[in-house]
Amino acid sequence: MLYFNVIVVSLNLISSKRLDKYTIDWEILMKHANEQKNRTTEINRRSWLSILAKSPLSEIQALWNKLELNPEWELIRKPEIGMVMVQGRTGGNGNAFNLGEMTITRAAVRLKNGNAGLSYVQGRSKKQAELCAVLDAMLQTPASHSQIFNNLITPLKETLEKLRTQRSKKAANTKVNFFTMARGH
Repeated sequence: MLYFNVIVVSLNLISSKRLDKYTIDWEILMKHANEQKNRTTEINRRSWLSILAKSPLSEIQALWNKLELNPEWELIRKPEIGMVMVQGRTGGNGNAFNLGEMTITRAAVRLKNGNAGLSYVQGRSKKQAELCAVLDAMLQTPASHSQIFNNLITPLKETLEKLRTQRSKKAANTKVNFFTMARGH
């Protein structure tokens, strides 16, 4: 069984600005995000970011359109495409090895109320990265948290759980049970 850890190796920024400028902006963003930690939520931020990152853009967009939300935001960091190195470990405790690179897109936004949101999504979808960052910021806003959580995060989570269950059943069908027969006298 392989367990995967993702580590950032390089981020090929598609911009003419210097990396130092991005590092400073990112530190400011993370400081603001850490200030938001003190709020209690029904599900933690790490979980909803994971759900948003794993969900297809078409499903996120469909649920977003049903909510009819029109928040105003500014881009702190426009969506950028980069690479991460994916590492694996055999059996979960063996030596790490580089499995390969994966393309990701990241974005950071700030709502007019001051809440900042960020996202990292697999692939090259700039629209998904920006939308997930906006949703992250809105989920940190008490006024819109429950509406977005109940009508967007919960359905996405249920869809992902159904997919996981289907994959598990498909994998279970291929499982081979080896056993040893003891010779009796």
